Amino acid sequence: QAAAPLHPVAVQCQEAQVVVTVHRDLFGTGRLVRAADLTLGSAACLPVAQSAAESTVTFVAGLHECGSTLQITPDSLIYKTSLSYKPAPSVNLVIIRTNVAVVPIECHYPRKSNVSSNAVRPTWAPFRSTLSAEERLMFSLRLMNDDWSTERLSNGFQLGESLHLQADVASGDHVPLRLFVDDCVATLSPDRNSSPRYALIDLSGCLVDGRSDDTTSAFISPRPRQETLQFMVDAFKFAGDDRNLIYITCHLKVSPANQAPNPLNKACSFDKASSLWAPVEGTGDICSCCETGNCPLYG
Repeated sequence: QAAAPLHPVAVQCQEAQVVVTVHRDLFGTGRLVRAADLTLGSAACLPVAQSAAESTVTFVAGLHECGSTLQITPDSLIYKTSLSYKPAPSVNLVIIRTNVAVVPIECHYPRKSNVSSNAVRPTWAPFRSTLSAEERLMFSLRLMNDDWSTERLSNGFQLGESLHLQADVASGDHVPLRLFVDDCVATLSPDRNSSPRYALIDLSGCLVDGRSDDTTSAFISPRPRQETLQFMVDAFKFAGDDRNLIYITCHLKVSPANQAPNPLNKACSFDKASSLWAPVEGTGDICSCCETGNCPLYG
């Protein structure tokens, strides 16, 4: 809308900047304000142009400039700034004849939109589908009952029992995904870097707890579905500590389901009968690094 006495401030929200046009008859009284008394944002940016014929002042600023703020909602990016009018005292430096005014300005941009690029013809998925899919990836890690049918109501275990852990990802309308567990660590506090700590899964998907002589810990094979990974861990407690609460923190990730498992994306258990590492899917060589300890890490 053009700046006019009835609508003295006009805003154009462009791709990377905001253009604010201010009619100097800011209050609709016929008395024109001074351009020098108008600024934009908390940084008090000055106008870049004036039109004497139209009695307008124009500000142009990048979306991140002039002290603007960014608010992120589920659907929008909202850049906020304000137009400020602070009249300087008149000639005698004693009185002013107009009030201070602040006009809030917002530019709303949808989060789920393609980036325009007429000159480029990308071969990858468009921005809309990529961002939309990333927002819908919901990871979960749950304790399950012994037959994996429902979530376990109690998180209490006796030594000698097994924990049935199930990792899932809900991917919405994303391309088919395969879930992996990069690492799992047990600690006595919610801080996964606290001490003492014990690694259950390490080296980008090696269930290292199953390497111990007195355990049967392993991934469940085959998977019930590509976006689910189940594994069992024998119950344990930290030596010399009488606390009954242990925290298990896992790093979950996904790869495209049509991508073959590899040393970075794998789920490997130690088979005591053969003394070899075996993957839930993929060729056995992807697990060889579980023994040598030189697996690539996710970074």
